[in-house]
Amino acid sequence: MPGKFCVSLMVAKNDTDKATVAFVVANAALASGQETLVFLSTEAVRLAVKGYSDDIHEEGFAPIKQLMDNYVAGGGQIFVCSPCFKKRALEESQPIDGALIVGGAKLVEFLSQGAASLSF
Repeated sequence: MPGKFCVSLMVAKNDTDKATVAFVVANAALASGQETLVFLSTEAVRLAVKGYSDDIHEEGFAPIKQLMDNYVAGGGQIFVCSPCFKKRALEESQPIDGALIVGGAKLVEFLSQGAASLSF
């Protein structure tokens, strides 16, 4: 039975290195057979907006959009903090594929099932 792994991400263009590495780790967890969740909060919720990540590319890594697309295509889940999204007045009708805007209870439910967690 696979384990559960959560990557909590709080940055976006304000720290593209951390944002990129978070999705590298999420892809690695998924590839190792873990049921994997990326939780986007605070500034990271902007990554859930179509087009926002298109120009993020840290040297030495694949572009973050590619990392995110691969993650979702591989079955990874992305939860987006609803209050954080609303605070930034972002458009809820057009999130990226694979992103689900949720309240904190959904994150707590996932973590309470024994998920390991890493924060960026």
